[in-house]
Amino acid sequence: MSYILQTHRLTKTIGGKYIIEDINLHIKEGEIYGFLGPNGAGKTTVMKMLTNLWKPTTGEIELFGTPLTPQSYDVLKRIGTIIEFPAFYDHMTGYENLKLHCEYMGYYKHGSIENALEMLGLKDAAKKKVKAYSLGMKERLGIARAVLCKPELLILDEPTNGLDPAGMKQIRELLKELSSEYGTTIMLSSHLLSEVESIADTIGIIQHGKLLKEISMAEIEQMNLSYIKVKVSNVKQAAFVLNEKIGTSNFKIFENGEIRIYDSNVPAQELSKMFALNDVEVFALGKKAESLEDYFLKATTEVAE
Repeated sequence: MSYILQTHRLTKTIGGKYIIEDINLHIKEGEIYGFLGPNGAGKTTVMKMLTNLWKPTTGEIELFGTPLTPQSYDVLKRIGTIIEFPAFYDHMTGYENLKLHCEYMGYYKHGSIENALEMLGLKDAAKKKVKAYSLGMKERLGIARAVLCKPELLILDEPTNGLDPAGMKQIRELLKELSSEYGTTIMLSSHLLSEVESIADTIGIIQHGKLLKEISMAEIEQMNLSYIKVKVSNVKQAAFVLNEKIGTSNFKIFENGEIRIYDSNVPAQELSKMFALNDVEVFALGKKAESLEDYFLKATTEVAE
């Protein structure tokens, strides 16, 4: 298996407290890797270490088959990044900011800046000073800068922040094209799970600084994770019925009174009948297919419990 990015027991402590602990990432060449986790889970911290902004306390990062060190300047030239909010020189134009980036990177391909600006819908704003840009325009400019030098690896922390639905769709299509047409490997974090689900090949789920799961979207789809969703008047009594009358413990209770039953051997008609016989009023009942959001919530809830 060819991995373009790997980490080995990556750990970061601050003031004796574990922020990241024993993270082992495996990102294959050419894939789109969705890095998911609740706010504060450690996504940005990991990305900062992958790009040499922060140094690990222990552990190793391997990029393009080579260990990452403080002197890995040539390796970092092969990467495009957005970590947290992209920063620019506000008194300079969008074009001038990208030109300066090319100088930093030693990249002088004719027409590359114009192409990047056009690709991100910023052609008409190229000569405007960045201080006049909206939040969404700055986010687009950040992505333009990240892809400008044709990197082999993109590391993007919440790349659709501040974008409207049309902008998010444009970025989604761009990332798909970069992966499929140019073989660019992409690692992105996002709190918009539906966006990740539509483009990712693999996902990694992090919580409380630990990697819970690495799994391909194909594996999730093959699980055929369907469930029965039911809302009832008495959750405690419904749980008793499921356990004692129907004989299943394969269900999860949510705070809004919703219960999801993952036992495929339980017919919906039998559920409705048993609830009625045991004085449990059913407000809604139906069969659902599990999405990435469902899978994510299930994985993170299990750990929390």
